[in-house]
Amino acid sequence: MFSGSIPALATPFRDGRFDEPTYRALIDWQIEQGSSALVPCGTTGEAATMSISEHNHVLAVCIDQTAGRVPVIAGCGSNDTSVALEHMHAARDAGAAAALLVPPYYNRPNQEGVFRHFEKLANEGGLPIVLYNVPARTVTDIAVETMGRLVAAFPGKFVGVKDATGVLTRVSMQRAACGPDFCQLSGNDDTALGFMAMGGRGCVSVTANVAPRLCADFQAACETGDYPAALQLQDRLFPLHSALFSDASPGPVKYALSRVRAGFSPELRLPMTEPCEASKKLVDAALAHAGLV
Repeated sequence: MFSGSIPALATPFRDGRFDEPTYRALIDWQIEQGSSALVPCGTTGEAATMSISEHNHVLAVCIDQTAGRVPVIAGCGSNDTSVALEHMHAARDAGAAAALLVPPYYNRPNQEGVFRHFEKLANEGGLPIVLYNVPARTVTDIAVETMGRLVAAFPGKFVGVKDATGVLTRVSMQRAACGPDFCQLSGNDDTALGFMAMGGRGCVSVTANVAPRLCADFQAACETGDYPAALQLQDRLFPLHSALFSDASPGPVKYALSRVRAGFSPELRLPMTEPCEASKKLVDAALAHAGLV
């Protein structure tokens, strides 16, 4: 269903408010540069500091500006099942292709609780679901067995996973549990090369915010099996992959966007703060290494 380079979009703010014109321009640029789908309101999009109504407005703006040119996988995750369901309904009504959903964070449910959370969303949400497994942030892992159980119990509802575990063997384990048609997307730019070689279909990317054409070319090389070309692009992008996580994300990526996109403010919402000077220097060097500045 999904493949290629899929940016997890940063959300621009200005003076504390959502900067809609800048966001719309970012979306157009992403599509022009070869991004194959878009993810609004994920971790990089600072969804955790948005109100429910603002979150749903940002989703609607993204879907409206995309205008069917590429699919929108709407970030709908919450640790409250009812709030996640509300986001799904808003995304469905706006025309999203799918919902991206983390397991409940902070609450720390067991695997039965994880299953029941997604069961309700599958039954009542009205959208295909891409699971988002990022235990470094949520604490709760979606176990391979639970993933397979969901796919088996709800045919056609759970269409893929954004895997940000960093454990490459999960690609093979999840293919065995969920079937070859289950769409596996890397959630980590730095290990996406190995992920693709093991059977991945694409990457939900932070780096693609800043280098959409290079990330799209990297994914195209992987898709055609041109791994020498992919390795060259990996080497060109790897310092940027690292620099964008040299301080708390999305601080570095917003700083990087302010360097490559005129008018993009690096403003963040508390509790996130601007990256330290050492991080900015790493970003600057990585942008230069990639030929982006």
